[in-house]
Amino acid sequence: MKNSVLKGILGAVAVAGAAVIAKKVIERKRFVKGIFNEYGIKEKSPFALADKIREMNEEQYQELKGKFKKEFASKCCHRNFYKKEEVAEA
Repeated sequence: MKNSVLKGILGAVAVAGAAVIAKKVIERKRFVKGIFNEYGIKEKSPFALADKIREMNEEQYQELKGKFKKEFASKCCHRNFYKKEEVAEA
C-alpha cells in the first residue's frame, strides 16, 4: 500500500509540474507574439525579427532588448534583480 500511495503522490507532483511548465511556455509564446504584433512583423520567424532589429535605431533596439531581458531573465538566483536596476537608475 505504501508504494501505491507514493506512486500516486509522485504522479500528482509530475502532473502539477507539467502544468506549471505548460503555463510558462504559453506566457512566453504570448509575449513573443505580442512583440511581433507591436513591431508589425508579418512573418513569424527569427529571421524576420532579425531583419526588423537591423532596421531599428539604437533607442528602439535598447527598448526591445530591455523587454526581452525582463521577460526571459532567470528569477531563481536573482531575487533582487529588478530592485538593483531601479536603485542604480535613481
